[in-house]
Amino acid sequence: MAIDIKNLNHTQLNDLISKAQLRQNELRKEKVIKLREKVHALIKSEGYTFEDVFGTPRVGKRRGTGSVAPKYRNPADPEQTWSGRGKRPRWFNDALKAGKKEKDLAI
Repeated sequence: MAIDIKNLNHTQLNDLISKAQLRQNELRKEKVIKLREKVHALIKSEGYTFEDVFGTPRVGKRRGTGSVAPKYRNPADPEQTWSGRGKRPRWFNDALKAGKKEKDLAI
């Protein structure tokens, strides 16, 4: 199927390019799926599991999503803590204004 692109106007040419890019992406995804199936088949034929070869997937272990241990504690209310990151809590600022030092509030 040969398309004479010299006879296409600007809109038709952009439409053709968009369709070609979509098709290119579809072909790439199909190729990746086939490759993935080949890898799984090879691993299985050798008597291993995917996890044996590549380890367990780290779901939910993205950088920056974990919690940080508290670094400071409110002496008036030990339930209130602060990790030292982000905006200072009101109780921390109030304690500093009252003459306490950061090391006095450290856990």
